[in-house]
Amino acid sequence: MSKPSEASAKKVACFEPREQKMDAQKANGSVDLDKMAPEDMTSKEYYLDSSAHFAVHEELLKDDIRTKTFRNAIINNRHLFKDKIVLDIGCGVGIFSLFAAKAGAKMVIAVEKSNVIEYAKRIIRANRYDKIIKFVKGKVEDVELPEGVKQVDVIIAEWMGYSLFYDSNIQSVIYARDKYLKPDGIMFPDRATLYMVGIEDRDYKEDKVEWWSNVHGYNMSCVKNYVMREPLVDTVDKRQLCTDHFPLKAFDLKTMTINDIDVDAKFRLTALRDDYIHAFVIYFVAEFTACPQRTVISTAPGAGYTHWKQTVFYFPDYVTIKCNEVLEGTYYCKVNLENTKKLSFGIDFQFNGQLSSLQSNNQYFMKG
Repeated sequence: MSKPSEASAKKVACFEPREQKMDAQKANGSVDLDKMAPEDMTSKEYYLDSSAHFAVHEELLKDDIRTKTFRNAIINNRHLFKDKIVLDIGCGVGIFSLFAAKAGAKMVIAVEKSNVIEYAKRIIRANRYDKIIKFVKGKVEDVELPEGVKQVDVIIAEWMGYSLFYDSNIQSVIYARDKYLKPDGIMFPDRATLYMVGIEDRDYKEDKVEWWSNVHGYNMSCVKNYVMREPLVDTVDKRQLCTDHFPLKAFDLKTMTINDIDVDAKFRLTALRDDYIHAFVIYFVAEFTACPQRTVISTAPGAGYTHWKQTVFYFPDYVTIKCNEVLEGTYYCKVNLENTKKLSFGIDFQFNGQLSSLQSNNQYFMKG
């Protein structure tokens, strides 16, 4: 028996080749991101189209509360999806579209503006749902649905962001609802409520804020003002909670308009014990009210980890509060509709308690 040649015996390892070459070069030498395959992107292109990076979608898929709640809401309610036309807004790699197809949808229209849609197409073909799931690239405001489709029965959209509206596509969802959803159609999810709670957080505040007062013997306290004005997105330990939870505003996705996005609400927090209040925490709960059994995504402290975490607003001083004393104030959030990565906030409050009194007016911003 002849000995195999070195060339024939050698194993070759390679990445899966692209199915087609995308001509992303414009005539002027610049790059057209819409025609660029994700694997060809440099760090510069990823900055401009960050949603195409696999790590973003890995984090979302590994968020068990998010992904499993959507899965259960869809798979456990096949009666809402069987033989229906479903619109998945911002489909990403297509996981919600796959859930809807498995639940018996007649057609799923998956809309995605990022180049990650190129991977989503391969994923759907690999799972043999390409006859049911149809992809449309672009913003839902700018595209046309597949020929013959004028209305849809269900809209799926994970539109929520940090503090509910940071980097949110809520405007696209409202647009699609008004243009495409049947009068008796349903939305997943269809309700969200924004909450506030007070926390004791002296250690973190001293470590991250007060630290600037003396940096290796130098006064850098001017930086504190900037640090204090930018909310912190982080996981809050439920043991830090020292007030009750106050619902700031509820949003009904079936009826809300663009004018309802901004928040301007009075709040009233009651102390659960004798403690200090160093910061306020904002979180949300999203609901799927079309499901017979209560189905929610809660981002409250202690409800389990989600990629949304919670948003913490520190203020310059602190409040010493006794059990059952009440702190009242006003919370507002204004969303830049041209760029939802720009949010401005305000938390103004007045407290007169047995051990301390404080009036505080605070402005904050988030930008990306």
